[in-house]
Amino acid sequence: MSEQIIIFSQIVFIDLVLAGDNAIIIGMVASKFPPDQRKKIIFWGIGGAVVLRIILTLLTAYLLQITGLRLLGGILLLYIVYKLYVDVIKDNQNVNKDIKVDRSNLIKAIFTVLLADFTMSLDNVLGVAGAAGHHYHLLIFGLVLSIVLMAVAATLISKWIKKHKWIAWIGLLAILIVAIELIYTDIKVLI
Repeated sequence: MSEQIIIFSQIVFIDLVLAGDNAIIIGMVASKFPPDQRKKIIFWGIGGAVVLRIILTLLTAYLLQITGLRLLGGILLLYIVYKLYVDVIKDNQNVNKDIKVDRSNLIKAIFTVLLADFTMSLDNVLGVAGAAGHHYHLLIFGLVLSIVLMAVAATLISKWIKKHKWIAWIGLLAILIVAIELIYTDIKVLI
């Protein structure tokens, strides 16, 4: 199997596991508002997530070229693997359900969504950029795929992962492999 097919598969599974979080948060926050405001929150939430992912992808691809930062990125991905294991595999998702939203102010709700988008986009971008390495066409594919999955199929993906745990396990394995490769690459260069 060629290197690009392996990288492609890793990116798809990383996106499948990580892309749904943003849309779920947007939906949870929006559900606490009347329908006319709900549409604005969803529009700005998805729009903000798209812009954040583009910016973070460009920054991450550049930063992962710096020796020492791949080690840090790999360690961060190991933490993400652990957190996803607890949240997805063990089905302990009470953290996301307790989002506090000030329903009196639409701007505050949109800010809450954008803040959540930032923190959840970072793990996705880091995983995809780490897997893609120097294959920039695959990095762009991963970015586009994560945006499409987040905007269109997040609810469906979250149902698939709940119903078929093997999808989550393969996604976790793909992220773990990327984390180990990032750490190994930097340790090899530093030694």
